[in-house]
Amino acid sequence: MPKKTWDKTTLPSRHVTMGPARAPHRSYYYAMGMTEEDIAQPFVGVATCWNEAAPCNIALSRQAQAVKLGVKAAHGTPREFTTITVTDGIAMGHEGMRSSLASRDAIADTVELTMRGHCYDALVGLAGCDKSLPGMMMAMVRLNVPSVFIYGGSIMPGKFQGRDVTVQDVFEAVGRHQAGQNSDEELTALEKVACPSAGACGGQFTANTMACVSEAIGLALPNSAGAPAPYESRDAYGQASGEAVMALIEKNIRARDIVTRKSLENAARIVACTGGSTNAGLHLPAIAHEAGIDFDLFDVCDIFRDTPYFVDLKPGGKYVAVDMYEAGGVPVVMKELRKAGLIHEDCLTVTGRTIGEEIDLIEREADGRVIYPASAPLSKTGGVVGLKGNLAPEGAIVKVAGMSREEQVFTGPARIFECEEDAFEAVKSRQYKEGEVLVIRNEGPAGGPGMREMLATTAALSGQGMGKKVALITDGRFSGATRGFCVGHVGPEAAHAGPIGLIRDGDMITIDAIRGELSVDVPDEEMAERKKTWAGPRPTVYTSGALWKYAQIVGGARLGAVTHPGARGESHVYADQ
Repeated sequence: MPKKTWDKTTLPSRHVTMGPARAPHRSYYYAMGMTEEDIAQPFVGVATCWNEAAPCNIALSRQAQAVKLGVKAAHGTPREFTTITVTDGIAMGHEGMRSSLASRDAIADTVELTMRGHCYDALVGLAGCDKSLPGMMMAMVRLNVPSVFIYGGSIMPGKFQGRDVTVQDVFEAVGRHQAGQNSDEELTALEKVACPSAGACGGQFTANTMACVSEAIGLALPNSAGAPAPYESRDAYGQASGEAVMALIEKNIRARDIVTRKSLENAARIVACTGGSTNAGLHLPAIAHEAGIDFDLFDVCDIFRDTPYFVDLKPGGKYVAVDMYEAGGVPVVMKELRKAGLIHEDCLTVTGRTIGEEIDLIEREADGRVIYPASAPLSKTGGVVGLKGNLAPEGAIVKVAGMSREEQVFTGPARIFECEEDAFEAVKSRQYKEGEVLVIRNEGPAGGPGMREMLATTAALSGQGMGKKVALITDGRFSGATRGFCVGHVGPEAAHAGPIGLIRDGDMITIDAIRGELSVDVPDEEMAERKKTWAGPRPTVYTSGALWKYAQIVGGARLGAVTHPGARGESHVYADQ
């Protein structure tokens, strides 16, 4: 390609590259082998969440090199940097999970600080595990620079006794082991084959759910979410993403031009029709918050309610991410949503074209095996449902993908646990009864702190064959791999004197996912009296450090558990500096 001359007089990098006063800054760039031509080009931050914590992150550094090649090919100067990530699969089932949701906001904060500190003009963000995907997208919208998101890709399924398995199967096998239904040797054999490659968990858990969101919301190139991490095609998507961000700089298309109320609704559709993770009900409002858009849990759930569920993915269904990719991926799913009249086609994407124009290019059709026609769905209602009632005035959320209509209503007496550890021990020792509603409280964003996921407990219940015989509610969260009648995000949380903190053993709780209700059979007057004698938040041992700080500033789940005022409170946008 011929050389290109850029006008950087309106780009952030002018503050570190232009004029005599920036000679010291340029000297640092020469020290890193950059040329005058490099310095005169736009600076593109290439941010990854690479680390050696888990397979979901391990391929990101290599993929970043492909992105940098794309930036260079389109006459930009890539500047690679890394940020943290906390991998839920490793953090699950112990106090490490308190760090997970807090890491989402730390990722957004650190990407913002790196971009601001070095005056980068655009951002390509690579992420692989649950909270790193929304964290990276939040940073893009917060900074409002030309941005392209790229997913690191899913893991390949393992093979065990002739069937596909994922890490979900290992968690559930722990429950069967506790129940004496499999041996030490069987558990060991499964754990060694369940995760055979780099990449994020293979079902439609949180990582793959948010990867689908990245395409549907317009921040990622079409079909880039689907290719598994080991596929060499991921490098091609990386290079194309680098080239795409340079085109966005030239056209001055920024993140908030792409992330709009309509595109958020498109994103919620993709979660619902794929039976995605309930965590999307937390992350979509948080992304909206960065753009100053009102879009809370109730808005998300309104979309879920009238979206058919037609993609048969684990944990509620049969297939994994690579199967959906081979069936045509997100573009084919979006095409089916359009046929049902459920897509805003005028939303802009990082290609510079609209969602409708992108769908026009898709020739493939639903295969009827992994992706069903939207006109013949697995169920008429989305795989995720919002709840509200006197036990959850600020809402709650439950995944019903794979559940029959009869299984979506449950009434039973409450069995109260003050933290996840107490619940897990009770489940492990079978100290609960069929028909009960297990209540795990003090696990909300502030009360936890950190709003832990409860996969160890729910997987143990499923492994014991009790996933459909009890229900579970919490002011914490559930993994995207959770199955069974499990209600999360109950708000207000117990630490804020929400009703979940006031109920008692034996109170009759009704969960009705068909009507969208979560209620407890306690009169309002009685609940008011209990609130008067409430002893206050459960004492915490987290009295300093990052988790203390997080607990002081985090908001409720309905608005995305956010930690700052968002775009509504800003008087200065980084991209306009």
